[in-house]
Amino acid sequence: MHSKDEKLSLLSEMIQFAKADKNFKEQEYNFIVAVASQLGIEKEEVDFLMKGEVEKKSLQPESQRILQFHRLVLLMNIDQEASPLEIQAIKDMGLKMGLRLEAVDTVLEKMHEYPNKVIPPKELIAIFTTFYN
Repeated sequence: MHSKDEKLSLLSEMIQFAKADKNFKEQEYNFIVAVASQLGIEKEEVDFLMKGEVEKKSLQPESQRILQFHRLVLLMNIDQEASPLEIQAIKDMGLKMGLRLEAVDTVLEKMHEYPNKVIPPKELIAIFTTFYN
């Protein structure tokens, strides 16, 4: 499991991403609070993170980076709108995580084939496996 610092870093990254289009929505906030709850982080700590960033922690192993990327895709699609700013931000974040651009682009393309743009975890893993073999 992640350390508390890693969890706060993950949540901070999600908050930054949700603010990328300058339109932070209640649905996005609620999603982040739900993820925080799953990680054992209180809502008050999420509210504190809304005011500023925490030190960025690099996720290891790669499976954790893919999981975080998947969370970001879910967050992006929570309102069924993906602005060009969000698309560029998620690509940039994927690259900063060390994910292959081809895999990121494929995920962003294939998400439109699924209800609510939610790629099933097995399909997500298959996409990344294809580009890492």
